[in-house]
Amino acid sequence: MKKLWKRNAVVAAILVFVCAAIFFNGRYASEMEKNSKVLGQSTLVDATSGETTEVSASAEGDYFAAARLTRQQARDSALSLLQEARDNENVDEAVVTEAAQSIQTLAGYTLTEAQIENMVTAKGYADCVVFMSEDGVSVVVSTPDDGLQTEDVARITDIVKDETGLSADCIKIMEVN
Repeated sequence: MKKLWKRNAVVAAILVFVCAAIFFNGRYASEMEKNSKVLGQSTLVDATSGETTEVSASAEGDYFAAARLTRQQARDSALSLLQEARDNENVDEAVVTEAAQSIQTLAGYTLTEAQIENMVTAKGYADCVVFMSEDGVSVVVSTPDDGLQTEDVARITDIVKDETGLSADCIKIMEVN
C-alpha cells in the first residue's frame, strides 16, 4: 500500500511539472510574439545559386552574422552536391576529378575569407565579411561615422592582395555605417 502511494505521488508530481512547463512555454511564446519588432528587413542574394533570403536586421552586427550564415549555407549546399557527384559510381573520372578540385577550391576560399576577415578586424575595424569567387573578392566593412577614407581602402586592399595574390581591380570594398 505504501509503495503504491509513493508511486502515485511521484507520477502526480511529474504530471504537475509537465503541465507547468507547457503552461510557461505557451505564455513565453505569446509574450515573444507581442514584443517582437522588426526594425529593418534586408534581402541577401546568393550569387552562386541566385536564391534570396529575407533577413531581419536590427543592427549592423546582424547583417554580418546573417551574411556569414548565408555564405556558409550556400557553401554547405554546394559541397553536398559536389560530394554526391564525386561519390556517385555512375559518373566518369573527369567529373570526379572536377568535383574534387571544386571542393578544394571552396575549402581554399573559406580559409582565405576567414584570414582576410581576421586581418581586417585586427587592423581596428569593427566587423568585416568577405566573399570570394573566381572573379574576385568583395569585402564589406563596418566603418566609423566618417566612412572609409583613402587610407582605409588602401589598407584593406593591401591585406586582400597579400592573402589572395589578386590585383586591385578584382577587389571590391563596400562599407556599412
